[in-house]
Amino acid sequence: MADMHKKEIDQISGVETTGHEWDGLKELNNPLPKWWLYLFYATIVWAVIYWVLYPSWPLISSYTTGVLGASQREEAIAAYDKGIADRSVFADRIVAASLEEISQDQELLQFARAAGQAAFGDNCAPCHGSGATGAEGYPNLQDDTWIWGGTLDDIHTTLEYGIRSDHDDARIGEMPAFGRDDLLSRQEIDQVSNFVASRAGLETVEGVDLAAGETLYNDNCASCHGEDLKGVQEVGAPSLMSASYLYGKSLEAIRAQVDNPRNGVMPAWVDRLDPATIKSLTVYVHSFGGGQ
Repeated sequence: MADMHKKEIDQISGVETTGHEWDGLKELNNPLPKWWLYLFYATIVWAVIYWVLYPSWPLISSYTTGVLGASQREEAIAAYDKGIADRSVFADRIVAASLEEISQDQELLQFARAAGQAAFGDNCAPCHGSGATGAEGYPNLQDDTWIWGGTLDDIHTTLEYGIRSDHDDARIGEMPAFGRDDLLSRQEIDQVSNFVASRAGLETVEGVDLAAGETLYNDNCASCHGEDLKGVQEVGAPSLMSASYLYGKSLEAIRAQVDNPRNGVMPAWVDRLDPATIKSLTVYVHSFGGGQ
C-alpha cells in the first residue's frame, strides 16, 4: 500500500512529482520561490500590525478603533472644514477687491481662476462647451467677437444680469422679425440678405439687386449694425464683418435671421451665484484671451 502512494521522481529534473498527470505531462512538486514566501509572510505581519494600529474589525454596533484612533471620516471632515475656511478668506478678499485689483494680485488671480474654472464647468460649460468654444447659438468665448464687449466690466455685467433674461437689468437687444412681422417683402429680404453676404465675403445669388439691398440695409439695419456693418456693442448688435456669426455664416443663415430671428437668452447669475463666484468667473472667462 505504501508503494502505491510513493511519488515518482522525475528522471530529467530529479524533482519529485505531485502525482498529477495530464496527457503525459507530470506536475513537479517544486517549492515556492523564497522571495515570494518572504513577501507573503510580510503581508501577514503587516495585516496584523494594521489590525492593531488602525480601525479594522466590525463589531455589533461599532468597530475596533485601533491603538492610534485614526479615522478617515474625521480626517476628511477636517480637510473639508479647512478648505472652506481657506476659501472664505480668499472669497472675502475677492468681494472686497475690484476686478482690476484681482487681475494684478497674483495670489488672488490664481485663486479666482481656479474657482472660476470650477464654476464654469458646473454652470457655463453645458452651453459654451468645456473649452468655451461655443456652438451655433452659443458664443465662442475664445475669439474676438464679443457682442456686448469683452472687458472685465462688460463680462461681469453680462454674468450678473444675463442677456434677454428675466432680470430687470438684463442686457436687451432684440432684432426685428422683418419677414414674420411683414416689415419687408420676400424680395426685399433676399436683397438685403445678399447685400450683407456680399460685404461679408460670401457667395450671393446672381441677379439680385445689391444696390437695392444696400438701400434697405441703410434704412432698416444701419442704425444698429452701423453703416460699416461692424456692429454697435452698446445695443448688442453684432458685427456683420466678423469671421463668424452666432447663428451661422452663410447666405441661408443670414436670410433666416432677417426673416425670423433667433434671440438667444443667457440667464442672470446674480441671484444664483455669490458675488465672489461671479467675480471669479469674470476673471476666468477674461483669461481665455478673447476678452478685451
